[in-house]
Amino acid sequence: MRAIDHYAWTNRWRDRHPAEKLLPALALLLLTLILPPLTTGPLVLAGTTLTVVYGAGIPWKTLLSVLAAPAAFLLAGAPFLAISLDFSQGFSLHISSEGMWLALATTIRALAAISCLAFLTLTTPLADWIPLLRRVGVPAGLIELILLIYRLIFVFAERALTGRRAQTARLGYSRFDRGVRSVGLLAGNLFQRALEQARRLEIGLAARGYTGELRVLTPERPLSWPRLTVALAGVMLIGLAGGLLARGSP
Repeated sequence: MRAIDHYAWTNRWRDRHPAEKLLPALALLLLTLILPPLTTGPLVLAGTTLTVVYGAGIPWKTLLSVLAAPAAFLLAGAPFLAISLDFSQGFSLHISSEGMWLALATTIRALAAISCLAFLTLTTPLADWIPLLRRVGVPAGLIELILLIYRLIFVFAERALTGRRAQTARLGYSRFDRGVRSVGLLAGNLFQRALEQARRLEIGLAARGYTGELRVLTPERPLSWPRLTVALAGVMLIGLAGGLLARGSP
């Protein structure tokens, strides 16, 4: 989370209008859903990777770390798509070619879709989405809830890290049973801290005349139509290339 937030605020495209990144990302996401994944997915994944690393200037290690957890989850679940169960003549378990192709297509499509979302999260901080959410009519209460939760995530992540370091220094994870007990104590402590933080936050907002909406200053960023046109043209090229490769494949 810290690395994502850090590069979202410091990348080369930080000052660009959010729509210049949102529209191409949504267009690429749409391509991954409607076009054949085996030909379009790798192109989308390569396009987002090159854009994030060489366009926004984000280290490729950071991008890989963001994609690592979803990729591990997908790879762990892919074998179950390739396995077929047959109960017509007793219990029969085998790997079918159709299941293997389904697992491969699902994994590639999901990775391509996740790369589109990673592009958005690594290039645009949450604060830049607030004016856009207000313009499209998202309720103010929901926007405030998103902001508060996002800010509190870092507060409790820091407390959890500090607590774990203290437990480790006291040999709280030297054995399995001690580790389980330490995790339970840490979770209970964080829950109590969350309630206390929520009470203090409510009191502080009431003392400052909170009326249901937190207003923050956001700089106006003009929308660059040339950049948006170039980005959408690149998306169209990826879609055309994926469609041509799908037609040429057997």
